[in-house]
Amino acid sequence: MTSTVEVNGTSQKMATMWHQQVFALDAKYNTSRANKLSSLGMLYIRRRNQLLREKLSADPEIGALYLKLRSELLRRRYGEQQERNSTGSHTISEESSERRTKHHTIQRKSTAENFAFAGVHHIFEQHKAAVTMLKFANNDRSRLCCASLDGTLSICEVVGTPPRVTALLEGHCNGVTAFDWSISNDLIVSSSLDTTIRLWRVCVEPSCLRVVNDQQRAEVLCCSFIPANNNLIVAGNSQGLIQVLNVSTGIYTRGGSCKIGGKILSLTCEGSGGSVIWAGNDRGIIVSFRLEPGIGRLTKLQRVQETGGMVTSLSWRSWLSKDAPWSALLVSSACNAVLLYRVADSHGSLCFWRKYPIKHRYYPLRSTFCPQMGACLIATGSEDGAVHLLDSAREGKSAKVDRLHGHATSTLALSFNYDESLLASADHDGLIIIWRNHQRHL
Repeated sequence: MTSTVEVNGTSQKMATMWHQQVFALDAKYNTSRANKLSSLGMLYIRRRNQLLREKLSADPEIGALYLKLRSELLRRRYGEQQERNSTGSHTISEESSERRTKHHTIQRKSTAENFAFAGVHHIFEQHKAAVTMLKFANNDRSRLCCASLDGTLSICEVVGTPPRVTALLEGHCNGVTAFDWSISNDLIVSSSLDTTIRLWRVCVEPSCLRVVNDQQRAEVLCCSFIPANNNLIVAGNSQGLIQVLNVSTGIYTRGGSCKIGGKILSLTCEGSGGSVIWAGNDRGIIVSFRLEPGIGRLTKLQRVQETGGMVTSLSWRSWLSKDAPWSALLVSSACNAVLLYRVADSHGSLCFWRKYPIKHRYYPLRSTFCPQMGACLIATGSEDGAVHLLDSAREGKSAKVDRLHGHATSTLALSFNYDESLLASADHDGLIIIWRNHQRHL
């Protein structure tokens, strides 16, 4: 019996690997296949994915032969140059020269040209319910973590050949609402509707290190590591309680809890060793707190109540720009808009800066800044199913850089890798699309 299970498991694993290899090959040529109509290319690649899942071959010899023939047909149809560029077969000296040329070219190009996320790099479908959050590991261009309402987290290697799911973190008894990577990327903390916070080790053999119940046995809706002290995490629950937990001991810190009411849907921390935290709830209220990183004590600072809808996402960044020499807070609010605030002082006070219309009323959409400090790009999900790219240096219609079409349902989560060569987006059905920036080298 055990032998049969092992054989079946091996066959399934080989079939899945074959599926990923064939799909990666098709995705590689998708830009050439539909270079004038991206929606047609997306329709083709999704249909190919469906057919591959329905026609998985259990015979490894047949699978290998099919892959070889398919590769040859695509090479003949679209040319050798596409194959060579995609597999990175050029020499190191050529690559160095190419990167220098691209670097100077990118600096001269417009924001729209610099962020040409037109092609699909890969599609993942490992989750059976809405994906609530995506995040690339810190300073990592390949490892992507995904959280889903199916109760699992997955870790993907998106730059490999083929891109693949490398780990599935199972243990939560209900939907996973949020997670965060530790600074060293060896730990992940996650929050869930099952009223627990879990700490996962992901550096070697992925495993759950600790399970901590919410203080009020309430659903935990958001969580984040404290940048200045990764022994501490901050979390928010459905009873309006923000709380600081020492994950090394599994004990909530003394003086580290504060109630703001409603359901706390989003959190963000001031980076670079800062001590200000912002929390947003379902009543459209944003509250700032002072955290003492050494002991985990919280002090309430400021309150903003003018967003007009539930605050489903908060992102902080320090701006390096002559036009905006201040920190900024990006807010996804269910008032059909993405809001940009200027952080006015050390107390986390917010001054309204700009507003961008986005279809957002019902779902917990997320938005994010691009990681490069000198750029002004914002990416946001939308209930129209598109990923919207916005130039925060502009206002009105001129702020629209691009829209990426490919999701059939509301786009909930998204994340850039650190060098902006890839953008990941996920939707209400659990589909994850990896978009490739053709101005960046993979």
